[in-house]
Amino acid sequence: MAEIDLAESSQNRLKSGIPPWSRAGTKPTYQPLQDHLKVDAMVIGGGITGALMGQHLSERGLSVVIIDRETPGLGSTVASTAMLQWEIDRTLGELEHFYGFERAVGIYRRSAASVAGLSKLIVANRIACNLLPRQSLFLTSNQEGAGDLLREVELRRRAGLPSRYLEHCDLFTEFELDRDAGILSRGSAEADPLLLTWALLDIAVKQGARLIGASVTKLHSEGGRVSAETDGSFVIEAETAVLATGYAMPGIDMPKLHRTTSSWALATMPQDPAMLWRDQVLIWEDSHPYLYMRTTPDGRIIAGGEDDDTVDPAIRDAKLAEKIMTIREKMKRLLSRADTRVATAWCGTFGETSDGLPLIGPVPLMPQVYAAYGYGGNGITFSYLATQVIGAMIGGGYRDWFDDFALDRDAPAFVERPSISEDRRETALN
Repeated sequence: MAEIDLAESSQNRLKSGIPPWSRAGTKPTYQPLQDHLKVDAMVIGGGITGALMGQHLSERGLSVVIIDRETPGLGSTVASTAMLQWEIDRTLGELEHFYGFERAVGIYRRSAASVAGLSKLIVANRIACNLLPRQSLFLTSNQEGAGDLLREVELRRRAGLPSRYLEHCDLFTEFELDRDAGILSRGSAEADPLLLTWALLDIAVKQGARLIGASVTKLHSEGGRVSAETDGSFVIEAETAVLATGYAMPGIDMPKLHRTTSSWALATMPQDPAMLWRDQVLIWEDSHPYLYMRTTPDGRIIAGGEDDDTVDPAIRDAKLAEKIMTIREKMKRLLSRADTRVATAWCGTFGETSDGLPLIGPVPLMPQVYAAYGYGGNGITFSYLATQVIGAMIGGGYRDWFDDFALDRDAPAFVERPSISEDRRETALN
């Protein structure tokens, strides 16, 4: 019998601080586990990934239980900045060096399709989560990076991806940004991750799913079924199980291409829209560490980055003031007229991979158990992708491209993400 120990995973210290997301939605109601359960599928975790998975599987007609020991959405999810981008942490050029052009293009197209699919799901269900379509603007932080961005745009054009190269004069004229070059792309979006999560859980419950407040301590796979021991005296049995515990890692061997890191973010005071940049595009600057920015409907700027390999929660939290000061300084250099006064700040620990791709699919040596981890900067985009991949697998479907995201895929060992002006090929191959 194969077994996973989940007793040590905890979301209590995955994030600190106060993100700006609304609590105005209807908080999902837990039901206590009062008896043994038998279902088609159990989803362990009630954050955005678990909510999307539970909604998707229950819509397919499966009996579903979603299990979480924390208030749904208040673990990893609430720390998300919810920039729904199809552009991956690794550029198309980097992925081409890793995997070849055709495979890299397929990955990027599926990421773009995931943003479109998630947006369609939100609109079709009339989910009030402040979903807004956005363009994204990828900026180089130095003159040397301009040529790399131009080559990246040429690759995207070959792939049919909607991107436009902007020179310094274009950026200054259109966005009043003093940077050497950028790539403007259509097809991204932004949302409130907490409102989205709670609404998806509500839809799942209305479709017949059960939301259970319990802690899964051990997961067993034997005889074509999965059983979950809980912190009570009851057991849940299912045909299949999905690990959707966010960045609380269960007791499984993560591949070498995965690592845990930390990030810091802030939200400014609300300000006059005239102080913001044109169209409130999603901004990602290729500095090292990187800087990203988006806005909220009430005129706040959300900015973050400064990632490092801190994993100890106390050390991470102690760095908050210094990291926020650095982020503010970067904001001021990019947006001199913006009000950068901080209304709230937070930090969190998350997982990323060396190739920028998620870890989605069967857990090795655990039949009928699937997992979705390693989201990096594309958290919610890859969460939606996970529902499509795992949902198809549970239904008996399989596509060759599923292997691009497998937990046991062959991939480069972890390398730091360099500035785009550095030699991509040397970094990717060494």
